[in-house]
Amino acid sequence: MRVSIGADHAGFEQKQALAAYLESRGFEVCDRGPANDDRVDYPDYAALVAADVAEGAADFGVLVCGTGIGMAMAADKVPGVRAANIINTEFAALCREHNDANVITLSGRFVPLEENERILDTFFATEFGGGRHASRVEKIMQLD
Repeated sequence: MRVSIGADHAGFEQKQALAAYLESRGFEVCDRGPANDDRVDYPDYAALVAADVAEGAADFGVLVCGTGIGMAMAADKVPGVRAANIINTEFAALCREHNDANVITLSGRFVPLEENERILDTFFATEFGGGRHASRVEKIMQLD
């Protein structure tokens, strides 16, 4: 599975750790930056990762900033992306099962690394449920 990952300065440390974690679990990871923790603008990195997913260069995207909120708002502007800001494993499962989320955004300041690892494990292990959820996801996509 191909995963595009990016962050801003607040999420840089966790991005580095999460990229290594995903690689250790067999994922092909494309790190879209940044290369250090110098101050940057999160929409720039959200756009890179979201474009990878929308264009099919990656199966999923992972974005990390201070809260994950700004990254989700920016990534959702890219047609074809369904980004969800997730802070626990239950929401990780539901965003995949009910909403077919293809980009997950995480908090690098308020959620510990170990919890974000569990969140990613759940996100990637959960399949889209289809059924009654499929028509709702289609309606979301029509908003693009």
